[in-house]
Amino acid sequence: MKKMKILVTGKNRRIATDICNHLAEDRDYNVIKCQARQDVLFQVVPNEMPRVIIICLGNETRETVKTYDILKECAKLGALTLIVVSNNEDKSLFIKYTGLEKMFFLSRPVSLYMLYDKLEDVEKRYLDGDDDYALLSEFVNPNPDGIARKHILAVDDSAEQLIRIKEHLKEFYDVTLVGSGRDAFKLLSKRRVDLILLDYLMPDMDGPQVYRKLREDIRYVDIPVMFLTGVSEKDVVIKTLVDLKPQGYIVKPTKKSELVAKIIDILG
Repeated sequence: MKKMKILVTGKNRRIATDICNHLAEDRDYNVIKCQARQDVLFQVVPNEMPRVIIICLGNETRETVKTYDILKECAKLGALTLIVVSNNEDKSLFIKYTGLEKMFFLSRPVSLYMLYDKLEDVEKRYLDGDDDYALLSEFVNPNPDGIARKHILAVDDSAEQLIRIKEHLKEFYDVTLVGSGRDAFKLLSKRRVDLILLDYLMPDMDGPQVYRKLREDIRYVDIPVMFLTGVSEKDVVIKTLVDLKPQGYIVKPTKKSELVAKIIDILG
C-alpha cells in the first residue's frame, strides 16, 4: 500500500526529530525532514508533494513566522494539510503574523494519540483519492468594482526573486509562484492564467525550453510570456527573442514601476 508522505519542519529541531522518529517507526509513514527556511521549503515541497506538513514552532519571531507563508504557493499545486505544533506563546505569535489561512494546532507536549487520529483522517481521504480537500488555501479579497483581476504565473528557481515579484504585483494582480518549468505545467493544468513571467536560466528545464513547450500545446499557445533575465544574460536573451518572439523581457532585479508598466502594455 502506498504510504502517505509527511514533511516535518520547524525551528524546534528536538520536537521535529522526535515526531519524525515516531511517524516512521510507529506508523511507517513516508517521512521527510526539511529545514525551516523559505528557499528550502519552496524547493522541497513542490518536488516531494507531501500530503501533510507538520511545523514544529520554537522561540519564534515575526520574521520566522513569515517564513512559512511560502506554503500558500505550494498549496496551489495540490491538496495539503498543515499541522502546527506549538506552546501557547508561539501559537499566539504565529496567529498574529502568519499569512496562512487554515491549519490545525497541536499543543506541546505532543499527544501522539491526537496526532495519529488526525493523520488517519487525512490518510483515509488520501487513499480514497479525495485530493481536492485542501486545508491550506489562499483567500483573495473580492474586487469591489466587480472587475476580475488578471492572474499572473511567475516561474523562477529563486524563491527570493519570486517573493519580490509577488510584492510588486499583489496590489494589482492575482499572482501564483512556482520554482520550475515542471511545476508551471502542473499549475497550468489546473488553473487559467493571463500572463507568464518566465525565468530565462533554470535547472532541468530552462526558460526557452518551457516557452517552446508552451507554444507546442494548443491549451497554452495564446498565453503571453515575458522573460525574466539577469544583467549578464541580457545580450543572449535579446538574440533568443528574435527566434522565439515572446511578448517581452525584463532585467532582474525587477523594479515595481517597470514591471507593472510592461505588464500593462501586454494585458492592457
